[in-house]
Amino acid sequence: MAGRAVLLIPHRGDAADEGGLPGDYRKILVIVREADGPVQVRAVGERLGPDASVHGKPEPLRAKMTKLAARGRLHKRGDGRFTARLWARGADRN
Repeated sequence: MAGRAVLLIPHRGDAADEGGLPGDYRKILVIVREADGPVQVRAVGERLGPDASVHGKPEPLRAKMTKLAARGRLHKRGDGRFTARLWARGADRN
């Protein structure tokens, strides 16, 4: 797209449909939503399997989760754990 930047991970309000997200990002969202509470990056990596990240190097996965949080699809807590965003009537309830 000449002269226009395209976000691979669009903001939550720009594209509510998660079907357009890359597969690994959709998997991350499912894992976080299925969790009983806030999750650590390491726990998400364990659920994704060995192909998701090299053992002891969670930075690429953390970057993806942080990007999802920056785009309003996850919530990054002060302790570094992540939770799902709850949306009702278009408002953030987390």
